[in-house]
Amino acid sequence: MTPPPPPSTRQHQVTVRVFTQRFSSTPLGARLARHLVLAQLHIWGVPHGSSLSDTAAAIVAELAANAVTHGRVPGRDFELRLAHTPDRLLLIEVSDTRAECRPPRSEDLGCPAPLDESGRGLVLVDALADRWEVVDRVAGGVALLGKTIRAELDLRRD
Repeated sequence: MTPPPPPSTRQHQVTVRVFTQRFSSTPLGARLARHLVLAQLHIWGVPHGSSLSDTAAAIVAELAANAVTHGRVPGRDFELRLAHTPDRLLLIEVSDTRAECRPPRSEDLGCPAPLDESGRGLVLVDALADRWEVVDRVAGGVALLGKTIRAELDLRRD
């Protein structure tokens, strides 16, 4: 029988819950994405109306709206992916199939003028998320056409 490893080398098990769903690139699809995020977080033990639930819903609403407004390709869906590591991280990813229309990086994001009718979505994501970025769309290690906007919420507050 092999003795257990010394305490300094023990690995702790971590549960990562993942939810992935495709939606039509329409306003209805964006609204459904927001509703399903709330339902899925509730299933994972994050209650409706909690700070995490409300923040995640706002981020998904903005990213999904951007996907159907700026990333829409007729006949192609957008994809939502959540990865929840309890007490550590909530990862939100929204992917679309339009590669040529990429938003600015977080460090290049400007503030819209007070009377502008658009341009506030990513400013809101920047304010709510601990980190966010735009990356090439990849599934199963294979590069796909399009982009993914990834937002992270730290759940561990030291």
